[in-house]
Amino acid sequence: MRELAGHSDGHGLKVAIAVARFNEYVTRQLLRGTIDGLKSRGVAEKDIVVAWVPGSFELPGIATTLARSEVIDAVVCLGCVIKGETAHFEYVAAGAAEGIARASVETGKPVVFGVLTTYTTDQAVKRADPAGLNLGGEFAAAAIEMANLGRTLRDSGV
Repeated sequence: MRELAGHSDGHGLKVAIAVARFNEYVTRQLLRGTIDGLKSRGVAEKDIVVAWVPGSFELPGIATTLARSEVIDAVVCLGCVIKGETAHFEYVAAGAAEGIARASVETGKPVVFGVLTTYTTDQAVKRADPAGLNLGGEFAAAAIEMANLGRTLRDSGV
């Protein structure tokens, strides 16, 4: 039996971050946390690409394009969908989740779902707070681990 796992060393990796402008007061904080997380794990600033899109629903398309790039090892998608009074929340959140998962499957590259789907603005702000529970670092860690696992799989002949 062989066990394969990724690791948290980001040296030499190139990571793209797709960020939704809608609810930018949240997504900009997530972006900062993601960049900090990548850099703290060894990803060079010159190896980070940030692409802005209008909203979370648009993330899958650009994530697919970025993941198809020969030079990108992983993509992190950042967005924030806050429940309102209509069903719009469900459609946007589901479309983003399904599309981001499809981008990863279709390209064979890690595409991390970093879209907050919260019931309230306070919940979203709490999850992006740079002085608190900013989930950006966790999204960065997942991207690095998955990119390294992909390299391990390719190098091992699996």
